[in-house]
Amino acid sequence: MVSIAGSKKLKRQMAPQFWGIGRKDKRFVITVKPGPHKKSDSIPTAVFLRDMLTIVTSLREAKAAIYSGSVKIDGVVRKSLHHAIGLMDVVELKGMPEIYRLVPTEKKLLEPIKINESEKSKKIVRVTSKTTLNKGKLQIGFHDGRSIISDTKVSVGDTCLIQIPEVKILEVIKLEIGCQGLVTRGNNAGQIGKIETIEEGTFILPKRVIVTLGDKKIEIPADIIMPIGKEEPIIQLK
Repeated sequence: MVSIAGSKKLKRQMAPQFWGIGRKDKRFVITVKPGPHKKSDSIPTAVFLRDMLTIVTSLREAKAAIYSGSVKIDGVVRKSLHHAIGLMDVVELKGMPEIYRLVPTEKKLLEPIKINESEKSKKIVRVTSKTTLNKGKLQIGFHDGRSIISDTKVSVGDTCLIQIPEVKILEVIKLEIGCQGLVTRGNNAGQIGKIETIEEGTFILPKRVIVTLGDKKIEIPADIIMPIGKEEPIIQLK
């Protein structure tokens, strides 16, 4: 039989640094399957438990926890070792009081932070696509692979606060001058700043924003900035 969806393993030397795995242990490590997030921007569930949270010590223990239905991602039980966990995903573990959200920090592309239980049903997602349907409805696509049909007026680049797992839009944060933005990738990943200017894209250059980060201003592509609120983040990010 042919294999489905590519290889299930990856050479350790090729794994993203934020996974936190040892480079000189075994030759291969489990990898992510195609899913909600890009391979380079996500971490497989088994590696998340074993190497990032270190709540299990081996792949065997990770399998036992995952196959028993002890891991919830965005409110849904996931029983795959290879499920991709990525930006803003909320992870719950059965029998443990801690609830985690994956966010970028100044040290890592993705790092789990502990959040309050009142926030486990909330998530912010970036609008990556929209298609107009009949009767004024929009099909809105988000950065985590979700899509929803709604009459909510949004633009690509805006952020939506949604309720999970139902995928109900609670609030829209527009990508506009004066709002707070979170840098999701690059050298300034994890930093929060005020959006000063928005430059429309050209034939050569993508859409860009100028953001104030502390005492400096930087110009970055609009697709790596995520609006998170007017004056302060609308959800816990630290």
